Amino acid sequence: MSDVPESHPRYQSLRIRDRIVAGVEAGVTSPHGLIAHGRGEAYDYLLGEATGLWAVRAIEATASWLLRARHPVLSVNGNAAALVPEDLVRLSQATGAPLEVNIFHTSSDREEAIARHLKAHGAGEVLLPDGAAVLEGIDSNRRFVHADGILQADAIFVPLEDGDRCQALRRLGRDVLTVDLNPLSRTARAATVTVVDNVARALPALLADVVRLGSQPASTWEQIIRDFDNESALAQAEERMRSGEG
Repeated sequence: MSDVPESHPRYQSLRIRDRIVAGVEAGVTSPHGLIAHGRGEAYDYLLGEATGLWAVRAIEATASWLLRARHPVLSVNGNAAALVPEDLVRLSQATGAPLEVNIFHTSSDREEAIARHLKAHGAGEVLLPDGAAVLEGIDSNRRFVHADGILQADAIFVPLEDGDRCQALRRLGRDVLTVDLNPLSRTARAATVTVVDNVARALPALLADVVRLGSQPASTWEQIIRDFDNESALAQAEERMRSGEG
């Protein structure tokens, strides 16, 4: 990024893009992740590369769900680890939710690289698939989880999720809290709460809400959860993309 001036109108977007490239070079992110990131970048462009009110409300609801949950887990793939490792570690520390590596493209080497990357950014224990614990209703590599993590979780925060696991988790009665720039995706439609925003903007805001709401009574979290409407939030995000206004 040394050749891109800070005055460039898309400087922040290009900085974020560089993190993904660095993740691939470090063996943290799959090359396929570059394509996924590029798709998300296009949606973010349609959002004006800004956090809308629908996302602000969804972030607050996500914070409330994480605080209310008995056994929350933060699921981490290669893109999320490359983009927001420090924020994920801080969120884990603030909520008591363990970090668990879960990736679509099978690679034990990359799972271990993601764990090392998170630990390099301050994480303690990072859970990895243990080979014995398996989620029902899904055939991809994402079915392999940790017995003390996602398998037992009542609420799973899954930034940059794929739709089949999100749907499987919902069928199992779990609350799924996700960050997805595409309001029309299977994940966005199936999740309990969908934050339609760039994960690089959403995670710092989520951490701030967890800290702010953490001192509030549980009744406050419950009210926020009751007031949140995921379908309405998705509709608002889609309207912003279609109209360019909002």
